[in-house]
Amino acid sequence: MVDVVIYCSAFCPYCTWAKKLLDAKKVSYTEIRIDQVEGARDEMLQRSNGRMTVPQIFIGDTHVGGFDDLQALDRAGQLDPLLAG
Repeated sequence: MVDVVIYCSAFCPYCTWAKKLLDAKKVSYTEIRIDQVEGARDEMLQRSNGRMTVPQIFIGDTHVGGFDDLQALDRAGQLDPLLAG
């Protein structure tokens, strides 16, 4: 499996839903809290081409986007192949 990174913050329901979807698929991920890690927000903005909302999800080198984007990939049957690399 490829590396999965989720930029998130506290009390974000979309972050929770994204993590639950990945947990259900037994996917390990790195969670970067932009409200706790200094410089993480700037890093997220740079990697996501300025997207300011959380979560911002990266699977390998692919910027998936937020929870809605992750869920859409799953519903279209494209998430599992992306996770497999």
